[in-house]
Amino acid sequence: MFSVRTQSKTIFQIITAVAPLFFVATSIMMHAGAMEAQTVNWVNWTTEPSPSGRCCFSVAYDWATKSSLFFGGAIPSELYGDTWIWRVGWHQLSPATSPSPRLGAAMAYDASAGNVVLFGGGTANVPPGSPGTYFNDTWTWDGVTWTQQFPPVSPPARQCSTPGMVYDGVTGTVLLFGGGNSMGGLDDTWVWDGKAKTWTQRHPVKHPSASGLIAYDEADRQVVLFGGATLTETWTWDGASRTWTQRFPSQSPPVTQGAMAYDAVIENIVLFGGFVGGWQDTLSDTWAWNGSGWMELYPSTVPSNRYDFSMDYDPLHRVLVMFGGYSSTVVRGDTWLLELEP
Repeated sequence: MFSVRTQSKTIFQIITAVAPLFFVATSIMMHAGAMEAQTVNWVNWTTEPSPSGRCCFSVAYDWATKSSLFFGGAIPSELYGDTWIWRVGWHQLSPATSPSPRLGAAMAYDASAGNVVLFGGGTANVPPGSPGTYFNDTWTWDGVTWTQQFPPVSPPARQCSTPGMVYDGVTGTVLLFGGGNSMGGLDDTWVWDGKAKTWTQRHPVKHPSASGLIAYDEADRQVVLFGGATLTETWTWDGASRTWTQRFPSQSPPVTQGAMAYDAVIENIVLFGGFVGGWQDTLSDTWAWNGSGWMELYPSTVPSNRYDFSMDYDPLHRVLVMFGGYSSTVVRGDTWLLELEP
Protein backbone atom coordinates (compact mmCIF):
# COMPACT_ATOMS: atom_id res chain seq x y z
CA MET A 1 0.00 0.00 0.00
CA PHE A 2 1.31 3.40 -0.95
CA SER A 3 1.54 6.00 1.80
CA VAL A 4 2.71 9.56 2.02
CA ARG A 5 5.29 9.92 4.78
CA THR A 6 5.02 12.59 7.45
CA GLN A 7 6.60 13.14 10.86
CA SER A 8 3.73 14.76 12.69
CA LYS A 9 0.05 15.57 12.56
CA THR A 10 0.63 19.29 13.13
CA ILE A 11 2.88 20.13 10.19
CA PHE A 12 0.51 22.27 8.17
CA GLN A 13 1.44 25.92 7.97
CA ILE A 14 -0.46 28.17 5.59
CA ILE A 15 0.98 31.41 4.33
CA THR A 16 -1.51 34.05 5.48
CA ALA A 17 -1.31 36.02 2.28
CA VAL A 18 -2.44 33.12 0.12
CA ALA A 19 -4.74 31.26 2.47
CA PRO A 20 -7.93 32.54 0.79
CA LEU A 21 -6.76 31.05 -2.49
CA PHE A 22 -6.81 27.41 -1.35
CA PHE A 23 -8.80 24.89 -3.31
CA VAL A 24 -9.81 21.49 -2.03
CA ALA A 25 -8.25 18.50 -3.75
CA THR A 26 -8.48 14.77 -3.61
CA SER A 27 -7.84 13.29 -0.18
CA ILE A 28 -4.75 11.14 0.22
CA MET A 29 -3.78 8.87 3.08
CA MET A 30 -0.90 9.79 5.36
CA HIS A 31 0.74 7.97 8.24
CA ALA A 32 1.86 9.65 11.46
CA GLY A 33 1.41 6.87 13.94
CA ALA A 34 -2.24 6.69 12.81
CA MET A 35 -3.72 7.10 9.36
CA GLU A 36 -5.54 10.28 8.56
CA ALA A 37 -6.91 11.93 5.44
CA GLN A 38 -5.36 15.10 4.12
CA THR A 39 -5.87 17.21 1.00
CA VAL A 40 -3.31 18.38 -1.51
CA ASN A 41 -3.70 21.80 -3.09
CA TRP A 42 -2.12 23.78 -5.91
CA VAL A 43 -2.33 27.54 -5.28
CA ASN A 44 -1.74 30.16 -7.96
CA TRP A 45 0.49 32.99 -6.70
CA THR A 46 -0.46 36.13 -8.63
CA THR A 47 1.42 38.86 -6.76
CA GLU A 48 3.91 40.82 -8.86
CA PRO A 49 6.73 41.28 -9.70
CA SER A 50 8.05 37.98 -11.02
CA PRO A 51 10.57 36.78 -13.60
CA SER A 52 9.38 36.96 -17.19
CA GLY A 53 7.97 33.77 -18.67
CA ARG A 54 10.66 31.33 -19.78
CA CYS A 55 11.90 27.75 -19.75
CA CYS A 56 15.06 25.92 -18.74
CA PHE A 57 16.11 28.17 -15.84
CA SER A 58 17.87 27.01 -12.68
CA VAL A 59 16.46 27.03 -9.14
CA ALA A 60 17.89 25.91 -5.79
CA TYR A 61 16.92 26.71 -2.23
CA ASP A 62 19.66 28.71 -0.48
CA TRP A 63 19.60 27.75 3.19
CA ALA A 64 22.07 30.50 4.05
CA THR A 65 19.68 33.27 2.93
CA LYS A 66 16.45 31.29 3.43
CA SER A 67 15.30 31.94 -0.12
CA SER A 68 15.08 30.09 -3.43
CA LEU A 69 17.71 31.26 -5.91
CA PHE A 70 16.64 31.59 -9.56
CA PHE A 71 19.02 32.10 -12.51
CA GLY A 72 18.87 32.33 -16.29
CA GLY A 73 16.63 30.48 -18.71
CA ALA A 74 15.41 31.26 -22.20
CA ILE A 75 12.61 31.83 -24.66
CA PRO A 76 13.07 31.04 -28.37
CA SER A 77 14.33 34.54 -29.13
CA GLU A 78 16.30 35.40 -25.99
CA LEU A 79 18.65 34.05 -23.33
CA TYR A 80 18.51 35.35 -19.76
CA GLY A 81 21.23 35.91 -17.20
CA ASP A 82 19.19 37.53 -14.43
CA THR A 83 19.19 36.52 -10.77
CA TRP A 84 16.03 36.41 -8.63
CA ILE A 85 15.10 35.03 -5.24
CA TRP A 86 11.78 33.68 -3.99
CA ARG A 87 10.94 34.62 -0.41
CA VAL A 88 7.13 34.62 -0.21
CA GLY A 89 7.26 36.57 -3.46
CA TRP A 90 9.80 37.26 -6.19
CA HIS A 91 12.64 39.78 -5.79
CA GLN A 92 15.15 40.62 -8.52
CA LEU A 93 18.79 41.04 -7.49
CA SER A 94 21.65 42.91 -9.12
CA PRO A 95 24.86 41.04 -8.25
CA ALA A 96 28.20 42.61 -9.16
CA THR A 97 29.21 39.57 -11.20
CA SER A 98 27.15 36.81 -12.83
CA PRO A 99 27.49 33.83 -15.14
CA SER A 100 26.78 34.64 -18.78
CA PRO A 101 23.18 34.25 -19.97
CA ARG A 102 22.32 30.57 -20.47
CA LEU A 103 19.74 27.84 -20.19
CA GLY A 104 19.95 24.38 -18.69
CA ALA A 105 22.59 25.07 -16.05
CA ALA A 106 22.80 22.54 -13.21
CA MET A 107 22.42 24.14 -9.77
CA ALA A 108 22.20 22.95 -6.16
CA TYR A 109 22.75 24.17 -2.62
CA ASP A 110 25.99 22.84 -1.15
CA ALA A 111 25.36 22.49 2.58
CA SER A 112 28.97 21.58 3.33
CA ALA A 113 30.31 24.80 1.79
CA GLY A 114 27.29 26.93 2.70
CA ASN A 115 26.71 28.24 -0.82
CA VAL A 116 24.89 27.50 -4.07
CA VAL A 117 26.92 25.95 -6.89
CA LEU A 118 26.08 26.28 -10.60
CA PHE A 119 27.65 24.27 -13.39
CA GLY A 120 27.48 24.44 -17.17
CA GLY A 121 24.44 25.22 -19.27
CA GLY A 122 24.50 26.57 -22.78
CA THR A 123 22.96 28.60 -25.57
CA ALA A 124 21.87 25.79 -27.91
CA ASN A 125 18.79 26.38 -30.08
CA VAL A 126 18.46 30.07 -29.12
CA PRO A 127 17.44 31.29 -31.62
CA PRO A 128 15.86 28.07 -32.96
CA GLY A 129 18.28 26.09 -35.08
CA SER A 130 21.36 27.71 -33.60
CA PRO A 131 24.07 25.19 -32.58
CA GLY A 132 24.99 27.47 -29.69
CA THR A 133 27.70 26.97 -27.12
CA TYR A 134 27.93 24.55 -24.19
CA PHE A 135 29.65 25.60 -20.97
CA ASN A 136 31.64 23.72 -18.33
CA ASP A 137 32.29 26.60 -15.95
CA THR A 138 31.59 26.41 -12.21
CA TRP A 139 30.14 29.31 -10.19
CA THR A 140 29.17 29.74 -6.55
CA TRP A 141 26.62 32.08 -4.99
CA ASP A 142 27.31 33.46 -1.49
CA GLY A 143 23.98 35.23 -1.02
CA VAL A 144 25.30 38.51 -2.45
CA THR A 145 27.14 37.80 -5.69
CA TRP A 146 28.39 35.11 -8.07
CA THR A 147 32.04 33.99 -8.05
CA GLN A 148 33.59 31.83 -10.75
CA GLN A 149 35.62 28.88 -9.48
CA PHE A 150 38.53 27.31 -11.35
CA PRO A 151 38.86 23.65 -10.34
CA PRO A 152 41.79 21.72 -11.85
CA VAL A 153 39.42 19.25 -13.52
CA SER A 154 35.84 19.82 -14.71
CA PRO A 155 33.11 17.66 -16.25
CA PRO A 156 32.59 18.03 -20.01
CA ALA A 157 30.43 20.96 -21.08
CA ARG A 158 26.69 20.28 -21.08
CA GLN A 159 23.13 21.47 -20.72
CA CYS A 160 20.99 19.68 -18.14
CA SER A 161 17.39 19.03 -17.27
CA THR A 162 17.21 21.37 -14.30
CA PRO A 163 18.18 21.11 -11.53
CA GLY A 164 20.69 18.67 -13.07
CA MET A 165 22.51 18.10 -9.79
CA VAL A 166 21.66 17.72 -6.13
CA TYR A 167 23.31 17.76 -2.71
CA ASP A 168 23.98 14.31 -1.29
CA GLY A 169 23.59 14.51 2.47
CA VAL A 170 25.36 11.17 2.99
CA THR A 171 28.66 12.27 1.45
CA GLY A 172 28.43 16.03 1.89
CA THR A 173 29.05 16.54 -1.82
CA VAL A 174 26.98 17.66 -4.82
CA LEU A 175 26.08 14.97 -7.37
CA LEU A 176 25.93 15.73 -11.11
CA PHE A 177 24.61 13.16 -13.57
CA GLY A 178 24.24 13.32 -17.32
CA GLY A 179 23.03 16.09 -19.54
CA GLY A 180 23.83 16.67 -23.19
CA ASN A 181 26.01 18.61 -25.61
CA SER A 182 26.76 18.73 -29.33
CA MET A 183 28.13 15.17 -29.14
CA GLY A 184 24.85 13.80 -27.78
CA GLY A 185 23.58 12.60 -24.42
CA LEU A 186 25.88 12.07 -21.44
CA ASP A 187 25.57 9.39 -18.76
CA ASP A 188 28.53 10.25 -16.53
CA THR A 189 28.54 10.72 -12.74
CA TRP A 190 30.52 13.51 -11.05
CA VAL A 191 30.71 14.91 -7.52
CA TRP A 192 31.59 18.45 -6.45
CA ASP A 193 33.44 18.92 -3.16
CA GLY A 194 32.60 22.49 -2.23
CA LYS A 195 35.17 22.72 0.54
CA ALA A 196 38.04 21.54 -1.65
CA LYS A 197 36.49 23.16 -4.76
CA THR A 198 37.15 20.08 -6.87
CA TRP A 199 35.24 17.89 -9.32
CA THR A 200 35.78 14.10 -9.21
CA GLN A 201 34.32 11.61 -11.66
CA ARG A 202 32.80 8.41 -10.31
CA HIS A 203 32.74 5.20 -12.35
CA PRO A 204 29.86 3.04 -11.08
CA VAL A 205 29.45 -0.37 -12.70
CA LYS A 206 25.77 0.31 -13.47
CA HIS A 207 24.12 3.66 -14.09
CA PRO A 208 21.06 5.18 -15.79
CA SER A 209 21.25 5.16 -19.57
CA ALA A 210 20.39 8.84 -19.86
CA SER A 211 19.95 11.91 -17.71
CA GLY A 212 16.65 12.73 -16.07
CA LEU A 213 15.00 14.54 -13.19
CA ILE A 214 16.95 14.35 -9.94
CA ALA A 215 16.14 15.04 -6.28
CA TYR A 216 17.42 14.06 -2.86
CA ASP A 217 15.07 11.93 -0.76
CA GLU A 218 15.83 13.18 2.75
CA ALA A 219 13.71 10.51 4.40
CA ASP A 220 15.66 7.66 2.79
CA ARG A 221 18.92 9.62 2.42
CA GLN A 222 19.23 8.70 -1.24
CA VAL A 223 19.40 10.57 -4.52
CA VAL A 224 16.49 9.64 -6.81
CA LEU A 225 16.66 9.96 -10.60
CA PHE A 226 13.60 9.55 -12.81
CA GLY A 227 13.21 9.39 -16.56
CA GLY A 228 15.91 10.45 -18.95
CA ALA A 229 15.52 10.84 -22.71
CA THR A 230 12.29 8.93 -23.46
CA LEU A 231 12.68 6.55 -20.51
CA THR A 232 10.55 6.33 -17.40
CA GLU A 233 13.05 4.53 -15.20
CA THR A 234 13.64 5.14 -11.49
CA TRP A 235 17.17 4.91 -10.06
CA THR A 236 18.68 5.65 -6.66
CA TRP A 237 22.25 6.69 -5.87
CA ASP A 238 24.01 5.49 -2.73
CA GLY A 239 26.79 7.99 -2.16
CA ALA A 240 28.54 5.86 0.46
CA SER A 241 28.96 2.86 -1.84
CA ARG A 242 29.08 5.00 -5.01
CA THR A 243 26.49 2.84 -6.75
CA TRP A 244 23.39 3.40 -8.86
CA THR A 245 20.52 0.94 -8.33
CA GLN A 246 17.55 0.64 -10.65
CA ARG A 247 14.19 0.43 -8.91
CA PHE A 248 11.16 -1.34 -10.34
CA PRO A 249 7.96 0.23 -8.95
CA SER A 250 4.61 -1.22 -9.98
CA GLN A 251 3.69 2.01 -11.78
CA SER A 252 5.57 5.11 -12.92
CA PRO A 253 4.79 8.56 -14.31
CA PRO A 254 4.58 8.35 -18.11
CA VAL A 255 6.42 11.61 -18.75
CA THR A 256 9.78 13.16 -19.44
CA GLN A 257 11.00 16.75 -19.04
CA GLY A 258 8.77 17.58 -16.11
CA ALA A 259 10.16 18.72 -12.76
CA MET A 260 10.48 17.14 -9.34
CA ALA A 261 11.57 18.14 -5.85
CA TYR A 262 11.51 16.72 -2.34
CA ASP A 263 8.67 17.99 -0.14
CA ALA A 264 9.68 17.75 3.54
CA VAL A 265 6.11 18.17 4.76
CA ILE A 266 4.90 14.90 3.26
CA GLU A 267 8.41 13.38 3.11
CA ASN A 268 7.89 12.51 -0.55
CA ILE A 269 9.41 13.54 -3.85
CA VAL A 270 6.78 15.31 -5.95
CA LEU A 271 6.84 15.25 -9.75
CA PHE A 272 4.70 17.45 -11.99
CA GLY A 273 4.10 17.85 -15.71
CA GLY A 274 6.31 16.86 -18.63
CA PHE A 275 5.22 15.27 -21.88
CA VAL A 276 4.66 11.85 -23.43
CA GLY A 277 6.54 11.29 -26.66
CA GLY A 278 6.61 14.92 -27.78
CA TRP A 279 5.79 18.42 -26.61
CA GLN A 280 2.38 18.21 -28.28
CA ASP A 281 1.37 15.73 -25.56
CA THR A 282 2.17 17.84 -22.50
CA LEU A 283 0.58 16.70 -19.23
CA SER A 284 -0.39 18.24 -15.90
CA ASP A 285 -0.09 15.16 -13.72
CA THR A 286 1.06 15.28 -10.09
CA TRP A 287 2.93 12.23 -8.77
CA ALA A 288 4.63 11.35 -5.47
CA TRP A 289 7.53 8.97 -4.72
CA ASN A 290 7.54 7.62 -1.17
CA GLY A 291 10.77 5.66 -1.26
CA SER A 292 9.30 2.47 -2.67
CA GLY A 293 6.70 3.45 -5.25
CA TRP A 294 5.03 6.13 -7.34
CA MET A 295 1.42 7.24 -6.82
CA GLU A 296 -0.54 9.72 -8.89
CA LEU A 297 -2.32 12.46 -6.94
CA TYR A 298 -5.50 14.13 -8.16
CA PRO A 299 -5.83 17.73 -6.96
CA SER A 300 -9.02 19.43 -8.11
CA THR A 301 -7.11 22.56 -9.04
CA VAL A 302 -4.24 21.88 -11.40
CA PRO A 303 -1.72 24.23 -13.05
CA SER A 304 -1.58 24.33 -16.84
CA ASN A 305 0.26 21.46 -18.46
CA ARG A 306 3.94 22.26 -19.01
CA TYR A 307 7.48 21.04 -19.56
CA ASP A 308 11.04 22.44 -19.25
CA PHE A 309 10.22 24.27 -16.01
CA SER A 310 11.58 24.03 -12.47
CA MET A 311 10.22 23.36 -9.01
CA ASP A 312 11.82 23.89 -5.60
CA TYR A 313 10.88 23.39 -1.96
CA ASP A 314 10.67 26.34 0.44
CA PRO A 315 11.24 24.80 3.91
CA LEU A 316 10.59 28.04 5.75
CA HIS A 317 6.98 28.17 4.57
CA ARG A 318 6.61 24.47 3.79
CA VAL A 319 5.55 24.79 0.17
CA LEU A 320 6.75 23.59 -3.20
CA VAL A 321 7.26 26.53 -5.56
CA MET A 322 6.81 25.97 -9.30
CA PHE A 323 7.40 28.51 -12.07
CA GLY A 324 7.37 28.87 -15.84
CA GLY A 325 8.04 26.43 -18.65
CA TYR A 326 6.17 25.74 -21.86
CA SER A 327 2.61 24.56 -22.43
CA SER A 328 3.03 23.25 -25.98
CA THR A 329 4.20 26.48 -27.65
CA VAL A 330 2.91 28.86 -24.96
CA VAL A 331 5.58 30.36 -22.68
CA ARG A 332 4.50 30.28 -19.03
CA GLY A 333 5.37 32.92 -16.43
CA ASP A 334 3.06 31.80 -13.65
CA THR A 335 3.92 30.74 -10.11
CA TRP A 336 2.22 27.90 -8.26
CA LEU A 337 2.53 26.61 -4.70
CA LEU A 338 1.80 23.05 -3.61
CA GLU A 339 0.60 22.83 0.01
CA LEU A 340 -1.28 20.43 2.21
CA GLU A 341 -4.05 21.29 4.63
CA PRO A 342 -5.82 19.18 7.25
